[in-house]
Amino acid sequence: MRIDFTYPEGKAKALTFSYDDAVFEDRQLVEIFNKYKVKGTFHINSGLLDKESHIAASEVAKLYRGHEISCHSLTHPSLALCDRESIVAEILEDRKNLEALSRYPVTGLSYPNGSYNSYVLDILKSLGIVYSRTTKETGNFTLPDDFLKWHPTCHHNHDLMAKAEAFEKAYRSLALFYVWGHSYEFPRDDNWDLIEDFCERLSSNDNVWYATNIEIYEYLTALKQIQFSVDRKLVRNLSSQTIWFKADGELIKLESNKLINFK
Repeated sequence: MRIDFTYPEGKAKALTFSYDDAVFEDRQLVEIFNKYKVKGTFHINSGLLDKESHIAASEVAKLYRGHEISCHSLTHPSLALCDRESIVAEILEDRKNLEALSRYPVTGLSYPNGSYNSYVLDILKSLGIVYSRTTKETGNFTLPDDFLKWHPTCHHNHDLMAKAEAFEKAYRSLALFYVWGHSYEFPRDDNWDLIEDFCERLSSNDNVWYATNIEIYEYLTALKQIQFSVDRKLVRNLSSQTIWFKADGELIKLESNKLINFK
């Protein structure tokens, strides 16, 4: 029996966005995302909220509702240049502040200035961070080998519409298009139309799952908790969420802690 894992409801592709710094321009970007019903993750330096060019702490929960609030460190240092105590303080204080604003656990991160090394990775594992986005681009739609070194597909200024066309033509199961950037770049580069055209083009596609970074992390992690018998006639979902897959082309919905017997 052939097994092909899918995203929720049998969707073969996923689209996610990742934007840093929580600057004023996030307001317009969120408006565009909401208009086309796509989802983004917004990485926030909570120590810079209420300061010049950054949004107010009081508007965080309302502005990003329906999207994901994620860490970007407290004050935006290059983590690879910091000592252990500074790294711990930067991440934990940011988490604590953002969790107080969002009222949910904040376990994602993007590296300030794209800065990290093996020392930083080892520390993050003890601080409750489950994924972190880098600035190294893959140019493709593959899944990450290591979620603490989650490389995006591309920055929005790097051939975005050409990659949109390639994504539409992609046939691989579990294809992932991951776009990153900073919203202040749109007025700087005078290209708000780029992100709006992109969202319009890829929105309302029945074969695409529009998800935040943490939703993708949690779903792919759940897929790894699927247990098959040797003859592949029994399959159990050991995760806490519903997963989907195709068995010889037939779409199967397997709920949490359930067992299916393929007779």
